[in-house]
Amino acid sequence: MGLAIPGVVMASPEPFTYDGGRVDPGETQNLRYTVTETYLGDPVRMPVTIINGEAAGPTVFLSAASHGDELNGVEVVREVAHEWEHDDLHGTLVCLPVLNVPGFIAQQRYLPIYDRDLNRSFPGDPESTSAKRMADSIFHNFIAPCDLGVDLHTSTRGRTNMLHVRADMEDDEVARVAKAFASNVIISSDGSEGTLRREASDLDIPTITVEMGEAHRFQRRHIDNALDGVRSVLAEFGLLQTEAVRWPGWRTIIEGWEEKTWIRADAGGLVDMHHEGGDFVHEGEAICTIANPFKTDSTKIEAPFAGLLVGVLENPLVYPGNPVCHLVKLDERTQRAIERNGEARMAAK
Repeated sequence: MGLAIPGVVMASPEPFTYDGGRVDPGETQNLRYTVTETYLGDPVRMPVTIINGEAAGPTVFLSAASHGDELNGVEVVREVAHEWEHDDLHGTLVCLPVLNVPGFIAQQRYLPIYDRDLNRSFPGDPESTSAKRMADSIFHNFIAPCDLGVDLHTSTRGRTNMLHVRADMEDDEVARVAKAFASNVIISSDGSEGTLRREASDLDIPTITVEMGEAHRFQRRHIDNALDGVRSVLAEFGLLQTEAVRWPGWRTIIEGWEEKTWIRADAGGLVDMHHEGGDFVHEGEAICTIANPFKTDSTKIEAPFAGLLVGVLENPLVYPGNPVCHLVKLDERTQRAIERNGEARMAAK
C-alpha cells in the first residue's frame, strides 16, 4: 500500500481481491458478502460495491451504518457508488453502505446479538464473540486492503450533530485526510479502542470519522455536504484528477479536553433550546431553558465560554445529568471568520 503523491503516477492498476472474489481494473462489482448467520443458520449478507478504475491509484473505503440506525452516511455511500461517473477514476473505491446489517434491519444502534457495539469490535477476531467475528470478516476483506478511509456516522437517537470530522491530527496522514474533507470543525483524538477509524489508522490506513445529523433519517443538506467532502478527499489523493480540493471558508481544530465540553442538565424537565447545532454562542449566553410542566420553576443553561454548538439535544425531555449540548471553544480569529462568513451568507440572500 501507499498513498498517492501529487505529480507521481502509480505504475499500473491492480485487481482488488477479497475472500471469494476478484475485481479487475475497469470493472465494477455489486455483491452481498456473508458476514454472519441468523439463528436459523441463514446467511446475513452485507452489501458491497467495488469500483476498480482503469487507471492506477489508491484504494479508498467509504463506510456507513456501523451503528444500524445512522442513515445519512448510507445515502452518501450509495450515491458515490451508483450515481457518480467513474470513467476517469484513478484507483479503487470500496463502498460499504451498511456495515451493521442486523442492526440496520432492526433499526437499532447496536447488534441485536447481545446488544454488542460493532464499532468497538474492530479489527475483530475470528474465534471470539459474534460481533468480533463480523468485524474480522469486514476488516480483513474490505478495510485492510485499502490505503485510506472515510467512516460516516450520525449522532445517537435524541441528539443531532453539525457536520464535523473526528481524526487523530497528530498523525500526519490522518490529518491530510481530515483537512481534505474540508469540514469547518475537526475534533482531534485517536478514538476509542475497537473503533474502525482507530484500528485502521493504527495499521497505517489513515481513516477519519465524519459525524453529521441525527439517527433514523435522511437529511439532504448533510448528505450533500458530505458528498462534497468525499469528492474533495478523492481529489486530494488523485482518484479524481479533474476535481479541486475544497476550502471550507474557515476551519478550527479542537485539541484537548479543555477546548470542548458536554454540557449536562442539572434539573429534570422539558427543554426549550434557544439555538441549533452549528450556532455560535457567546460566553454567558443562554443555550436553553429547562422548566417543569407548569413552567413555575425553570433553569437556564449558559455557555461557559464562547464556542460552537457541535451537537444539541433533539428530544426535549431530560433527567438531571442528561447531555444537552456539545460545545467546542473557538479562538477570536475563528470567531471573526464565522462572523464574516455569516455576513456573506446574509448578503447572498
